[in-house]
Amino acid sequence: MRLLLISNSTNAGEPYLRYPLPRIGEFLRGVREVAFVPYAAVTFSYAEYERRVAERFAELGIRIRSVHRAADPRRMIRNAEAICVGGGNTFALTRKMQEQGLMEAIRRRLKADIPYVGWSAGSNVCCPTICTTNDMPIVEPSSFRAIGAVKFQINPHYLDANPAGHAGETREQRILEYVAANPRRWVVGLREGCMLRLEGERLELIGERPMRLFRKGAEPIEVHAGEDLSFLL
Repeated sequence: MRLLLISNSTNAGEPYLRYPLPRIGEFLRGVREVAFVPYAAVTFSYAEYERRVAERFAELGIRIRSVHRAADPRRMIRNAEAICVGGGNTFALTRKMQEQGLMEAIRRRLKADIPYVGWSAGSNVCCPTICTTNDMPIVEPSSFRAIGAVKFQINPHYLDANPAGHAGETREQRILEYVAANPRRWVVGLREGCMLRLEGERLELIGERPMRLFRKGAEPIEVHAGEDLSFLL
């Protein structure tokens, strides 16, 4: 399986997709066209999302074709050289993918080693469920089940911050609630500017910041780029 799961599309003060673009280009080397899933867009159109991503991927010499334009989106996925799922609202993305049968279509393509790139919500839907997203459930999917390409959960945009005057739960407390209720799952707190790359049986963290790992009954741990992640597989 070949996955590039990115925490966030854009670092503060940078153009859209600037920081991950070299890694995306390296990961998709030799790919000419990508099937793009824009369904996490809510406050702007799928066409606008397609345009934004297409402009950036054109720098890599890669053409974007959005599934929202296809008469048969599943067929587009079945014939795709590579698949890209953009960020936005994870619940909106999940419901539309479920309605169109894209979860299963993508799962089958990933088993054939078709490369997959996702950021934020697009990383969430590669997990067993979408239960560790940060997003508000603005729509109701048929279930929380997702593609299940990896066995662990991802919390993208992971933050350590506890702002002054904030009396609510921190991100870590929310994740600890999840692992208490789901003791068999690891959760990866993937900080911004970082990504996970899976090639076959090799999983690596890319980025200058460590990721934070959670599991019931264990203290959260920090893992840095270059450290062994095989236990997550």
